[in-house]
Amino acid sequence: MKFLHSMIRVSDLEASLDFYINKLGLVEVRRQDVPEGKFTLIFLATAAGEAEIELTHNWGSEEVYNTGRNFGHLAFEVDDIYQTCKNLQDNGVVINRPPRCGYMAFIKSPDNISIELLQKGEALAPQEPWLSMENTGTW
Repeated sequence: MKFLHSMIRVSDLEASLDFYINKLGLVEVRRQDVPEGKFTLIFLATAAGEAEIELTHNWGSEEVYNTGRNFGHLAFEVDDIYQTCKNLQDNGVVINRPPRCGYMAFIKSPDNISIELLQKGEALAPQEPWLSMENTGTW
């Protein structure tokens, strides 16, 4: 058995692409417009081409996707948790659970999907401003 992808419905395609590509650094690997079904599928992966995320955008839908917490979360390993969080924060992404421990942080996508960021290898030494930063919202 081979794991292929996780699917996430997105309400604002441009905001979601900006978040996943420009802020998280994923790469679009393929796209499929299905006019008869009025939806678009966009598959994203890390630069290493690992398991994919499928963004599903239903054209003209006004459904509010508010069950992101029920989904669980996506997890990505990063080379430097502190630099990753700083870059995300500098680009307007809220760090919901700061990397106080030097190992783990949580953020959310525009559709409220929780995303866990994990330090590659061993935890980094705790440092400010992350060490004393409070949690924001839920994750």
